[in-house]
Parts: sequence; C-alpha cells; structure tokens
Amino acid sequence: MSKTYKSDMMRVLHEGMADLYESGLVDKATMRRFDARCLTPTEPMTGEEIAALRERERVSQSVFARTLGVSLNTVSQWERGERKATGAALKLLSLAKAHGLDYVR
Repeated sequence: MSKTYKSDMMRVLHEGMADLYESGLVDKATMRRFDARCLTPTEPMTGEEIAALRERERVSQSVFARTLGVSLNTVSQWERGERKATGAALKLLSLAKAHGLDYVR
C-alpha cells in the first residue's frame, strides 16, 4: 500500500528526504521524525465510529470484513467495543473514513 500524505507538498518533501536518506546524507532518526510530520496520522476509532463508517458505506458486517481482510467476528467485536482496531486494519479504516470504502478495495 502506498503512503498517504497530509498534502501534495508534504509528499514532494518526503520523497526528497527519502532520496537523501537512501544516499546516506540523512540518518534513520531524522527520517523517522520526518515520517511522523509528513504522513497522515492514524487516530484510534471507537466501535460507534466503525459502525457509523460501515453504515455510511451501506455494507453488511460481512462485506465490510472481507473488504478490510479481517473476520466477521473481528468487525463485530470492534463495533461492540470488545476489541480495538490496530495496525494495518486501523490504517485501512482511516483511509476508508477519509476516502470511502472503494478506496481500500
């Protein structure tokens, strides 16, 4: 999956900095700080927010789960607040929230 940037300007700046990193002119710690400033942050989502996203997209829990690559049980637990979405699943949820579910298909 490609990186999502805060803006086109941040994308261009980040690509330039990545080139400097690859050439050895920028160290790993600096690159990490730069990543944090340029890349879109992933905010935690509540069960209610996940359910509202799914309902906004007008899909069942089953279709939602298949689209995100998780189990139906996982989506159900997220929506009931029994589990929290983390990692790649949370990133996909954030992208779907911002751009629609078709964006992550």
